[in-house]
Amino acid sequence: MEVLKYKVIKTKEQYKRYCQMVEQLVFDDKKHARTEDEIELLTLLIEQWDKAHNSFLAVDPVSLLHSLMKEQNLKAKDLAEILGVSKGLVSDILRYKKGLSKDIIRKLADYFKLSQEAFNRPYSLKLQVNTSA
Repeated sequence: MEVLKYKVIKTKEQYKRYCQMVEQLVFDDKKHARTEDEIELLTLLIEQWDKAHNSFLAVDPVSLLHSLMKEQNLKAKDLAEILGVSKGLVSDILRYKKGLSKDIIRKLADYFKLSQEAFNRPYSLKLQVNTSA
């Protein structure tokens, strides 16, 4: 009996390994039909894991961003470079003072390898009260 090369993902380590494998296959210059099938299968397995294990839909986009930054040891200045925006804008976003633009949502989704839906959900901003009246 032949041993399966890929199996249903059951651990976070296996999930990370499969994500790395997809990246390697996608960036491999020697693409052919077998590689495309492998990429498709791995992507399907990864998406199945994501649907079952990611609770990002229960978290507002800024909280999700905070946890992703912590997980990857990113600081606000790192995120500003990644997004191509000012540190001040990133700071305002992280403190719920400014919302996420469509462009920033696309860049975050691409960088963190998540769907845009994770960042494109409503959440409340903190209003600044003008006390100098």
